[in-house]
Amino acid sequence: MYYNCTSLFNIFFIFYINLKYNKNIRLLKYTMIKITFRDIKGNDKTVTSNIGETLMEAAVKNDISEIEAECGGACSCATCHVYINKEWLNKIPSATEMEEDMLDFAFDVKSNSRLSCQIKITKELDGLLVETPESQF
Repeated sequence: MYYNCTSLFNIFFIFYINLKYNKNIRLLKYTMIKITFRDIKGNDKTVTSNIGETLMEAAVKNDISEIEAECGGACSCATCHVYINKEWLNKIPSATEMEEDMLDFAFDVKSNSRLSCQIKITKELDGLLVETPESQF
């Protein structure tokens, strides 16, 4: 299993605090979730992400170039527009009214269109398949 440097630091830090102060701090299992981004040409890039991050943060952190994320996740643009694979739609909360309003500005909106900044990554999303549109503008 792959862990980035930050996650390894967190695991060792919690372990160190537990040993040093003999407190009842649980050593948490650090879970990385795999997400696959598919571009318009059908090329897949599978990345790992932390639970609690947004889909947009995972995309930006892993250099998914099709995700512009101009507003930084404030739901004030539509440059993180993605298509959620239909098999996964029932595992993601419905879009809010604000998100639906912002999707009006997105390019080539479909029934499975979402703003990736509004989707929090949970353990249920391990293996999620996300497609990126041809353009964000």
